[in-house]
Amino acid sequence: MTLTTLPGSATAAEPGRAVAAPGTKRANRFGWWGLVFLLPALLSFGYFSWWPILRGLALSLQQTNLIDPAQWVGLENFRHVLKDPLLATAVLNTLKFGALGVAIGFPLPIVLALAMSELRRLGGLFRVLVYLPVVIPPVVSVLLWKFFYDPDHGLFNAALAHLGLGPLSWLQTTSGALPSLVLLIVWEGAGGTVLLYLAALSAVPTELYEAAEVDGASIRRRVWHVTLPQLRGLMLVLLLLQIIGTLQIFTEPFVMTDGGPENSTVTVLYLIYRNAFVSGDFGSAAALSVLLALALAVLSVVYLRVTRRWSKA
Repeated sequence: MTLTTLPGSATAAEPGRAVAAPGTKRANRFGWWGLVFLLPALLSFGYFSWWPILRGLALSLQQTNLIDPAQWVGLENFRHVLKDPLLATAVLNTLKFGALGVAIGFPLPIVLALAMSELRRLGGLFRVLVYLPVVIPPVVSVLLWKFFYDPDHGLFNAALAHLGLGPLSWLQTTSGALPSLVLLIVWEGAGGTVLLYLAALSAVPTELYEAAEVDGASIRRRVWHVTLPQLRGLMLVLLLLQIIGTLQIFTEPFVMTDGGPENSTVTVLYLIYRNAFVSGDFGSAAALSVLLALALAVLSVVYLRVTRRWSKA
């Protein structure tokens, strides 16, 4: 049987000659147009995100007040920062914030999400109430809690007075100021995390719970062996983000305590602010920022390596 080639029809490819797949030119054309439309976003991201990072690296090697000409000093800013006697206090306070914030703020959203997922009525109302602190601007919520912590007319001491307790000096003592700020941080950040856990819980297959009930598993065992393993990946990501967030705390000690009393709430980020906008030493502030960024990067890498096997189990 002889095959004839009609005029204008496709012919067999010649040996050694590549034939472009149908639609390849159109795909390439649309790929270039995609890059063209993406270019403004890439330029904006590079200018507002990566350029400040590169500028901060340059400032860390200079001595400048951003007005007079900068003077190149190399690693002198890093030596100056490491010799600061307040650095050890700031690092210790930051680690305390991180430890307390994770100890309280990590399990609490999980418990709230598990409890709210079992609600048959008023579930929407509780979701709104839980997410409300996220909607309130951070400075407004900090000022609100500062009024709650007032030793004379605050809401918390008024509530304790009805129970025959108090009054307590929430922010006026070195032992109470830091835990009081941690409670505020947990209140501010729990709402968004609860909604993420609720969304993840809705995706857990009901067949797993039905099989566990057939096997006679109690509620505690169903939560431990079915629910938490299904949330494992999300839990690991949120834990890392929470650790990084609590180690960068600034607004709460800045507005509520100004680092006091007796520097008991001074954090690394607050120390950066002092170097830059109180002392006018932007080079030392940039150097300390670089050190903090490196520490968080190392922490993230170690965390991901340690939890890699458990997250895939």
